[in-house]
Amino acid sequence: MDKDISAKPNELEPKVTGIGGIFFFSENPEKTKEWYAQHLGLKVNQWGSSFEFRNANRPDEINYLQWSPFQKGSEYFEPSKKEFMINYRVQNIEAMVDKLKADGVQVLDEIASFDYGKFVHIMDAEGNKIELWEPVDHVFTAMGGETTK
Repeated sequence: MDKDISAKPNELEPKVTGIGGIFFFSENPEKTKEWYAQHLGLKVNQWGSSFEFRNANRPDEINYLQWSPFQKGSEYFEPSKKEFMINYRVQNIEAMVDKLKADGVQVLDEIASFDYGKFVHIMDAEGNKIELWEPVDHVFTAMGGETTK
């Protein structure tokens, strides 16, 4: 693996850096989003609500956390039988996947790359499906749209 000498050493360490999303089953995701918008002031979109916050290490950088109700029974959480899934923000996702595999952690898929980041799914020791996301936050910022702040 080539080292990026311009990156700070702690930016190369494969680790979780925060929560990237909270996903849960809902009997009626649209009504759930409407309720949260009306009663708790969330700014909602087709996926749920994007919470905006600042990066502690780079305060000028806007980061995001996605809150999303999924239709109960959605296959997206499989093979987990749980009612929720947490997305963790990570750095150096490739090295993290290598480490997880070496540690015997069940990695469910290959890393998928999109303009807004890289994703992979794993299972934890309790049978929870976890989504790992190495974000490209500036893409969300450029897309605009309302966020919950």
